[in-house]
Amino acid sequence: MNPQVPDVPVRPDAATLPWPGAAARLADYAALAKPRLNLLVVASAGAGFYLGSERLDPALMFHAISGTALVAGGAAAFNEIIERDTDALMRRTRTRPLPLQRIELAPATWFAVALSVLGLLQLAAGANAFAAGVALATLVSYVLVYTPMKRRSPMATLVGGVPGALPPLIGWTAASGELTAGALTLFAIVFLWEMPHFLAIAWLCREDYARAGLRMLPVVEPDGRSTAQQTVLYAAVLVPVSLAATPAGLAGKAYFAGAALLGVAFLALALRFARRRDRATALQLFLGSIVYLPLLWALMLLDH
Repeated sequence: MNPQVPDVPVRPDAATLPWPGAAARLADYAALAKPRLNLLVVASAGAGFYLGSERLDPALMFHAISGTALVAGGAAAFNEIIERDTDALMRRTRTRPLPLQRIELAPATWFAVALSVLGLLQLAAGANAFAAGVALATLVSYVLVYTPMKRRSPMATLVGGVPGALPPLIGWTAASGELTAGALTLFAIVFLWEMPHFLAIAWLCREDYARAGLRMLPVVEPDGRSTAQQTVLYAAVLVPVSLAATPAGLAGKAYFAGAALLGVAFLALALRFARRRDRATALQLFLGSIVYLPLLWALMLLDH
């Protein structure tokens, strides 16, 4: 449910486990769930929960965050199952467990199902059915719409922005049981942020994507002009939308000033990439996107 960046599984020390091969086996299953890549998903759900709460309920927050994490892990595992053949063709993904056949397809599928079902049940029982429904919509749109669409159309990036922007709504609805203008503002912020983030990755990995037959925008239009234009467009629109959190009642004047500075800096990175369209500026834009969203969440939460 979150941006695709190079991931390196972290394997626990085999000496800490009582049976041979257990460390590697557990690391392979952990890699399927992409815990490191889903940290921002969980953080976004946590921010949505906090901002949607009238009073902070630690037990409810635990169910919201852990349920979201399980569903995100299930979605990531399904994604790796569906893309195991294309993953084998790309340098950044060919060492994943499924392309190397370290995990068989059937147990990987059961693992993905188990994570998804457990997460949805936890959200439904520990929070409410609304939050579980939003999580289900996230899972279905990511696995059944966005993932296969990557082979067919560069519009997949835009479509994938929807499930990528839903985690704050999972947290919000878990806390409040309803959707409001504030919740939709959070959705819009994450959706707009994702586009420059995804497009920077697509530019950096365009040779890999082309080798795997994934029709990302920099593959379909290799001169990068459309990629650059869209990057600047979304980054520019993100500035006023991020500022809308203040009139929506999510944060105050300190957030407004900080968000304006962050937005202008992020837009400057997008403009620099648009002018040069090279690996260095794409990498700067990608790294800037990784910094931008956590800082924006921190400002919003501190000034809420």
